[in-house]
Amino acid sequence: MGTAPASRDVTSYGMGLAAPLALFFLLFFVAPLLQLLWLSLHNDTAALHWGLGQYLHFLTDPFSLSVLGSTLLLGAEVTAVCLVLGFPIAWLYQRVGPRLQTIIILIVLLPLLTSVVVRTFAWIVILGRQGIINATLQSLGIIETPLKLLYTQFGVVLALAQVQMPLMTLPLITALGRIDSNLDDASCSLGAGSWRTFFRIVLPLSLPGVIAGCTLTYAAAITAFITQSLIGGGQMLFMPMYLYQQASTLQNWPFASAISIIFLLAVLAVVSVFTTLGRLSRGYGGA
Repeated sequence: MGTAPASRDVTSYGMGLAAPLALFFLLFFVAPLLQLLWLSLHNDTAALHWGLGQYLHFLTDPFSLSVLGSTLLLGAEVTAVCLVLGFPIAWLYQRVGPRLQTIIILIVLLPLLTSVVVRTFAWIVILGRQGIINATLQSLGIIETPLKLLYTQFGVVLALAQVQMPLMTLPLITALGRIDSNLDDASCSLGAGSWRTFFRIVLPLSLPGVIAGCTLTYAAAITAFITQSLIGGGQMLFMPMYLYQQASTLQNWPFASAISIIFLLAVLAVVSVFTTLGRLSRGYGGA
């Protein structure tokens, strides 16, 4: 009988500690989001006439849909590159000594310790016509004229992959670290080769980390305004820049609000898919 009041006191104490964070969340996330939703439900820029005209305009405009599709595709490409490059790094981290682990984790975290603006301008120098890549290829005689790497899809994917790599690698390191190393030895002793052990043991057990890394990387890549704008330039348009143009340049706040809501729903849909895959992977990995 004496435990019930104590548990209620603990619950009340925990709710009291969480109250400031909840208030901050309501004031600076929920309230602006509701204001965006309110603005998006107006058909005119003066926000006088209610309606769904902004949403209909976006969903029936081929250009707007192409921008949304390009942004979602960009996120998929960046996520795939980060996964292909990040998985070997995470695998190597679990199989080297403590000194090399320190070096690897420092390299992985280095992008997070540098300003995104500095990293992006560094990639402009690297990808430019007189940049490091073109200069190296020309000095080796591989190419005669500089390649166009800047203001291309390839350049944006490459820069975003380097920026978002920690978000993929760190969950993979955690997931691979939870796998019992004796499972590899047991698989090999039963006659399985390295590749079969990887696909039948290591990969299924690391799927929760893969899903977590993909979710973080995808969400961060498609919303990376600075990198998309500077590396893509004016020749490539993605949702963050499209939203900025409508809000700041054209002052069309209702349409910009509708773009924000649609973009948010699209991101939530992709994250929901990753979350569902994560639940399934936990069941598959534990089978």
